[in-house]
Amino acid sequence: MTLDVRQWSATYGADSKPRMGFFTDTSICIGCKACEVACKEWNQIPTSIQGFTGNSYDNTIALGANTWRHVAFVEQRLPAGVEEGASPVEASARAQAINWGVQTYQEGDGLRWLMASDVCKHCTEAACLEVCPTGALFRTEFGTVVVQEDVCNGCGYCVAACPFGVLDQREDDGRVWKCTLCYDRLKDGLEPACAKACPTDSIQFGELAELRSRAERRLDQLQSAGQRRAQLYLADDENGVGGAGAFFLLLDDPEVYGLPPDPVDTTRDLGSIWGATAAAGAALALGLAAAVFGGRG
Repeated sequence: MTLDVRQWSATYGADSKPRMGFFTDTSICIGCKACEVACKEWNQIPTSIQGFTGNSYDNTIALGANTWRHVAFVEQRLPAGVEEGASPVEASARAQAINWGVQTYQEGDGLRWLMASDVCKHCTEAACLEVCPTGALFRTEFGTVVVQEDVCNGCGYCVAACPFGVLDQREDDGRVWKCTLCYDRLKDGLEPACAKACPTDSIQFGELAELRSRAERRLDQLQSAGQRRAQLYLADDENGVGGAGAFFLLLDDPEVYGLPPDPVDTTRDLGSIWGATAAAGAALALGLAAAVFGGRG
């Protein structure tokens, strides 16, 4: 795993700070939503309760302009006896799940709860920042990505560019709002509100290099305990967004949690696309010139 975590000295010089971020250990998330509440209270975000989906206890459904933290509830029905080495999904497909009943937290007979607090990933290669025409999105001295609402013109380019579907426009004014990793708190030496409120330390805040090392140790611990599908998500620089400031330890594949399995910076290939377009245009111009002037001869 690459642990070469950037500082943003080119812009901030002596004021540049070590890159800060979140490590979310979903194996100890209890779904209490304290992070959602703390985020809303500190940042004065409007309510966004959308009602129950009928598929889980989730009542905020997804990240959005009024939901900067979202706790996902994933419920998996299991057979009474899961074979050694088989995933819960594979085992459920081969046998009928036992009747619903009182179950233990996270993983018990008949039901598996997967809970995860999702948030903006604060990507290293942030497409939202690259496409913003007004400079409303900027990289802070902590390496995080923040929206300046007073500069945002509501064009929505960043909404389409985000590979995670994090950014959203608020209906009443059209501007984009998202997690700032509590930039105002960071500047005062405080941890973000969500991490401060988390009762189990599922959301851990700190220097990204240290968080990555901690996550590796936790992954080894879980896999040794039999959680064979446990994996780190966005925890290194070798992915389509160059690494993220918010990464996760998952107990199943990313798709189970509604996360893209292979996210890619949507602006990554723009250079080659424009280069190919220019080459095609030049070839067309040469062809037309040859047809026009060659015909006269």
